[in-house]
Amino acid sequence: MPSFIADHPMLCAVALILIDIAVWRLISPNLANWKLAARLVIFAVFSAVLFNDGMNPMQAAPYADDTTLHLAATALQIGWWLFAARTLTVLLGAVMMQRVGHTGRLLQDLLGAVIFLIAIIAAMAYVLDLPVKGVLATSGAVAIIVGLALQSTLSDVFSGIVLNTTKPYQIDDWISIDGTEGRVTDIDWRATRLQTSQGSLAVIPNSLAAKAKIINFSRPADMFGLAVSLQVSPHARPQTVIEALERAMQGCRPLLAQPATSVAFKASTGSGVEYEISGFVPAMGLKRETRNQLYDLAYRHLQAAGVGLLSATEGSTPPAVSGARALLERSSIFSTLRQEEKDTFSQNMTLHTYRAGEMILAAGEVSDHLFIVESGVVSVLLIKDGHKFEAGRMGPGEVIGESGILSDQAALADFSAKTYCTLYRIENEYLKPCLDARHDIGEAMKALLDFRRHAAQALTEDAPVVPVKKGFIQWLRNRGL
Repeated sequence: MPSFIADHPMLCAVALILIDIAVWRLISPNLANWKLAARLVIFAVFSAVLFNDGMNPMQAAPYADDTTLHLAATALQIGWWLFAARTLTVLLGAVMMQRVGHTGRLLQDLLGAVIFLIAIIAAMAYVLDLPVKGVLATSGAVAIIVGLALQSTLSDVFSGIVLNTTKPYQIDDWISIDGTEGRVTDIDWRATRLQTSQGSLAVIPNSLAAKAKIINFSRPADMFGLAVSLQVSPHARPQTVIEALERAMQGCRPLLAQPATSVAFKASTGSGVEYEISGFVPAMGLKRETRNQLYDLAYRHLQAAGVGLLSATEGSTPPAVSGARALLERSSIFSTLRQEEKDTFSQNMTLHTYRAGEMILAAGEVSDHLFIVESGVVSVLLIKDGHKFEAGRMGPGEVIGESGILSDQAALADFSAKTYCTLYRIENEYLKPCLDARHDIGEAMKALLDFRRHAAQALTEDAPVVPVKKGFIQWLRNRGL
């Protein structure tokens, strides 16, 4: 051992402790393995310095004739036990992190507390030469008093151990605990923290979570359930309602095909009948958007079937009004027409029906008429790299063929019936004078055409190719060197 260390062991021991603190703080957390290696090396050198100078942590401190040196040696020997406890805790934490990840953090904290307790008792027994039995008896009595005072806190701790052992949920899972829904951001010794869909933080004590009803939306993975309830008129035929809601489900693309969506009757009262649509989406972030879209589709398909929601004003359309006239009332493009214009316009609309799978308007065809979907689901197919794919679905009130009417251009996509569909057809020879006279309708159709063109271009164009980096440095990175 170098002569300086042999001549000044205590000074070197203190310097090693300061170096350990500095290295632990300066090394980035991303270099956890290097931090652990540095601590192990420093602890080994620290132990060698103490044992070489006779300051054995298993025995009482030397220098009994020199009070100052004796106290300093005692402090360093006690520090060795604490240093050893901290090093062992960090080592166990690194091993457990590789095996169980962040979910075992509570267990790591508890093991760390036990290790430090053992180190303190060992230091009292070996270094200070205190009667351990008396200390343990005293500490046991103190532990009983503290345990009674911290009964609720200890309940949270042991409940946290149960939750970490049984693992009903993990970090980043979407769960609901007694009606509080959110994403798990942290599980510590006292509580579980959830980030709710409103962006707020919910802190739920572990003792409450262990007793509460827990719903984990993230298991199984990539499948999140949703449900939409609707109340309709009690005078509507159930089969008509169910068929309309099934068409609404088919028109909602984010819903997973498996497990299959379903419509179920829930309850019936004198004021209305309640139905529920249930299905699954592949991501939690899609639930809100899909629920909104599904409700809108259900509203439109029920209207097309002549069924009104209880939340809507029933009887707003007189029973004698034709289907074409009622469709103009619901259309976002033609709803601005005056009442007399709608009456005249509806008389020039002809009804056409299409079976499932039948082509309505093919890509490349220049349409000389405009379609308005009255009922059913229309599938929109685009071509990319020689293969057709479904780009969207259309429902009641949406129009087809505006590109041929406005600019004599061919349709960008295939429009085919996904279900049995009814559409009203308006010929260009009648529609053209209307567009010339009503610029607001022409502008609305032009905005729709521009939106569809940009959407089709975005879906069919190839993604930019990221250049592959080459060179010796990249070769090393690819091999993890």
